[in-house]
Amino acid sequence: MSNKEFKRYTITSALPYANGPVHIGHLAGVYVPADIYARFLRLKGRDVAFICGSDEHGVAIELRARKEGVTPQQVVDKYHEQIKKSFEQFGISFDIYSRTSSATHHKTASDFFKKLNDHGKFVEQSSEQFYDPKAKQFLADRYIKGTCPTCSFPEAYGDQCENCGSTLSPAELINPKSMLSGESPVMKETKHWYFPLDQYEEWLRHWIVEEHPEWKSNVAGQCKSWLDNGLRPRPMTRDLDWGIPVPVEGAEGKVLYVWFDAPIGYISATKDWAASVGKNWEDYWKSEDTRLIHFIGKDNIVFHCVIFPALLKADGDYILPDNVPANEFLNLESNKISTSRNWAVWLHEYLEEFPDKQDVLRYVLTANAPETKDNDFTWKDFQTRNNSELVAIFGNFINRAVVLTHKYFDGKIPSRNELTERDEEVIAAIRTYPEKIEKSLEQFRFREASTHLMDLAREGNKYLADTEPWKLIKTDQSRVETIMNIALQLAGSLAILSEPFLPFTSDKLRKMLNQTEVAWSMAGGLGLMADGQQINEGVLLFDKIEDETVEAQVQKLMDTKKANEAANEVPKVAPAKDEVVFDDFMKMDLRVGEIKTAEKVEKSNKLLKFTVDTGLDVRTIVSGVAKHFTAEEMVGRKVVVMSNLAPRKIMGIESQGMLLFAENADGSLKAVSPDKDAENGAGIA
Repeated sequence: MSNKEFKRYTITSALPYANGPVHIGHLAGVYVPADIYARFLRLKGRDVAFICGSDEHGVAIELRARKEGVTPQQVVDKYHEQIKKSFEQFGISFDIYSRTSSATHHKTASDFFKKLNDHGKFVEQSSEQFYDPKAKQFLADRYIKGTCPTCSFPEAYGDQCENCGSTLSPAELINPKSMLSGESPVMKETKHWYFPLDQYEEWLRHWIVEEHPEWKSNVAGQCKSWLDNGLRPRPMTRDLDWGIPVPVEGAEGKVLYVWFDAPIGYISATKDWAASVGKNWEDYWKSEDTRLIHFIGKDNIVFHCVIFPALLKADGDYILPDNVPANEFLNLESNKISTSRNWAVWLHEYLEEFPDKQDVLRYVLTANAPETKDNDFTWKDFQTRNNSELVAIFGNFINRAVVLTHKYFDGKIPSRNELTERDEEVIAAIRTYPEKIEKSLEQFRFREASTHLMDLAREGNKYLADTEPWKLIKTDQSRVETIMNIALQLAGSLAILSEPFLPFTSDKLRKMLNQTEVAWSMAGGLGLMADGQQINEGVLLFDKIEDETVEAQVQKLMDTKKANEAANEVPKVAPAKDEVVFDDFMKMDLRVGEIKTAEKVEKSNKLLKFTVDTGLDVRTIVSGVAKHFTAEEMVGRKVVVMSNLAPRKIMGIESQGMLLFAENADGSLKAVSPDKDAENGAGIA
């Protein structure tokens, strides 16, 4: 970031996928820090466009629609409205919450693609992909299921195994099946439009490493890893029905790749917002006086720091992100949040069960934000931070200050008289907090900023405890007037400085104090609360959360865990398969083989490539056993080979048979090894 002053800020937060609700992991990683920063900038008087919307295209939408027996449009309509309502109730202050199914977005994304295509920025290229002949459709990764080559889980997707977490490609799956028809897919040639990302590698390296050394280490590190591994052309189109049609001749039946389409949603949403408020959208995307900041989770770093900036660079008319302060992941009760296993705290459910505690969750997620490493949310910590910090420190100070002012001075702010050394100390301290908090926020250290805010409330509590106005009131009213004046100045500063973090609390506090004008520059000053100003009766800002409340939430999770375990319980011995007739069994040609060579398959941590002497010939066989055996220990082993299995390509290598292994209940594999004296090619009878 340069030291220049920007005229305006475009702040984007990752578009939530409209195939399910939002959970606390999303909030902690993206939406709470983005909202804090946007609110802070507005209090500073900055021109801000805070942009978000639903991501409504891609394979997951189609899968959800098929599962629920509805159309993709019905799926996105349902979840778009639910997510939008939840954000509003939670106090996320988007200037616009749009959606990528809008007409504005379809046109913006199509025009963006067409411009790049017209200027020769894409390369048309054909390749082989899985195809379902029965459904007459090419299959994206998530449309394919098969047996995981790592853990043998039979329901692994073509891009990931949700049982062991391995990243996969469809070609690595054992016995892949189409999720559309259940049939085995075939390889078929198809044409796509590729963006030559490799041509932008050196520019990206300079832009990220040299021009933005201030980026967070987790962001810079992931970008560097991608760059060091070498960038490759990426297809920007897909063979799908649901999405934005590719706007060029010869692309019938193809749609824009969702990660081409989705980031452009920031631009299309800005267009709709600007039109609604009488502004020029181009000022927020094409002016060098605008600072563009993307708030995302770590799983989106490569798309926002490598692919999208390269596309913007290729277009040539857009500014580039000045910072991408991505957070790590938030776990839940020591386990990874999982939407498929329902292991999550869903925002819409939280708002139903804790309708007046939006700020409690905002505070806990900020104080425990996964800024540099994965962090853990627990309901016990939620309770402790509420009771020990929000109630006992922040709420306690405000309650004391307001109640005592009404008790001693009929709710009118008393004048400030002669100051003691202790008064001067607390006044000096109050003045430092706006700058402290601002510095932390400008460096995207939201945890640190929330600590400073709570420390200011601590200053107030300690000041009242040290000066004891409830004792002095009988002997020295003038002194109590000064104490309460200073305490209320501190309360007024808290009302302003807490607004980005605790907007609902700030609003209550400002109403209590009769604050009308609010600006960041006003905090920390002694003229914030005027002598004689009438304040309203106090209300409790926070209340205690009892043990039974959090115990109920923990029990809810435990019930979910038990249900998952019951559903996924693996029998100690696999159940018997369907009966086969003798003739079917006789079709299998099982022989003794000897492994001559073994090596790991490049770009795979699961596959080993073997050269096997079957007695008939020496052939290549690829097997997903690298997690269980090393290449070195397999050389020289006698193995059982199914020699008449039809060849198939795995990671581009033709595998000419199958090796047999025994699988234990825990997923571990043991080699099925004939006696060492058995001859190569001997039949298994």
